[in-house]
Amino acid sequence: MLTPRIIESVVRTALAEDAPWGDLTVELAIPEGLCIDTRLVAREPGVFAGGPLVVETFRQLDTRIEVTALAAEGEAFSAGQSLARIAGPARGVLTGERVALNLCQRLSGIAALTARYVAAVSHTGARIADTRKTTPGLRALEKHAVRAGGGTNHRFGLSDAIMVKDNHLAALGAMDDESTTAALRELRSRAGHTVSIVVEVDRLEQIPPVLAAAPTGILLDNFSIEDLREGVRMIDGRAVVEASGGVSLETVAQIAETGVDIISVGRLTHGAQALDLGLDTP
Repeated sequence: MLTPRIIESVVRTALAEDAPWGDLTVELAIPEGLCIDTRLVAREPGVFAGGPLVVETFRQLDTRIEVTALAAEGEAFSAGQSLARIAGPARGVLTGERVALNLCQRLSGIAALTARYVAAVSHTGARIADTRKTTPGLRALEKHAVRAGGGTNHRFGLSDAIMVKDNHLAALGAMDDESTTAALRELRSRAGHTVSIVVEVDRLEQIPPVLAAAPTGILLDNFSIEDLREGVRMIDGRAVVEASGGVSLETVAQIAETGVDIISVGRLTHGAQALDLGLDTP
């Protein structure tokens, strides 16, 4: 969740990186009392995300700067549209311009890409989810952007839920059906009743022994379309079915039509391109 504490910390770190000893240009070139009135303008269409970070950037620099939101989080916008108004002391506005733009461009790019995936599967019951493939230190921001784009969040981190992958089972010595089921049942007995357990499989024959341990969900990794359909049939509603691996805008609709519940897409965060936004003076 994008909390005020996270927003404050990220912005403070970004400003310290960009102007560790102040902004030499504005301090020498811009008069102390000069004020400007600017607009955050879209150079291309997209979906807006990151408004609270824009507000916080200018708040930290000068509380006299007024940021008026013209677009809501998750709102689709067109090229040329004004997304926010930033007005006040010029020194603070000009110093914060790049940090505010970098954050907002990045998050709006993620939101826009997510919205395209969500639209592609809108005729099905599948949900589009992100993954942990996020920029270190910016996970809360990027997952917020996924929600702004209409997607859903996977676990935030390793502490949130149990996800058992092939390397976990191999480390436990679970090399056949019986030992796999036993290992997963033992895991369930040690986990709290509120803890989700998702198990990743990469072959159809792995599903029965996993299903026998009654997991919360089964992740079908890099399955063909035909095998996804068969996997959904085998699981038959006894666990949440997630598909991952090789998901693109060209393939996501076909994947959704197999009947899976969730499609996790790493490129929502690690592959999104920042949108082109600018700060213009009318």
